[in-house]
Amino acid sequence: MNIHIRKATISDVDILIKLRFDFLLTLYDNLTKDEDILIREQLATYFINHINYDLLAIFAEIDNNISSTAFLVISEMPANLESINGKRGTLLNVFTYPKYRRMGLATKVIKQIITDAKQIGISAIDLDATQDGKLLYEKLGFIEPGFNHTTMKLNLG
Repeated sequence: MNIHIRKATISDVDILIKLRFDFLLTLYDNLTKDEDILIREQLATYFINHINYDLLAIFAEIDNNISSTAFLVISEMPANLESINGKRGTLLNVFTYPKYRRMGLATKVIKQIITDAKQIGISAIDLDATQDGKLLYEKLGFIEPGFNHTTMKLNLG
């Protein structure tokens, strides 16, 4: 078995869209036809505009088949004590196809993301962990922030 870890490029847009959809279908039971169309349109534009600019995507390939992936969205905000230079990453879309699970592939793609993030000066990486993924993230050094606040969100549409 030949495992190859690589960074996605602009020529991988169709693969990125497929991987994002396959990931989303693990979270949501189904999408309507209209949702499918709108999401695909947004993803195509997003990936073209952001890949290797403020989006890093790493693939694990086994025998030339994409088997696992992770995305890092890079943002810059005002500095604070946890991000002195203001550059942060958000890890998302960590996904491994079922037949490739329990082979350490997610660990490999996340480690590559961490390495690349350090090289480009990212101060911290945030993520929202599922219960299934929490142990993996803890093994890689992710911790719960323990702030005196609660993470919240407001959906606007």
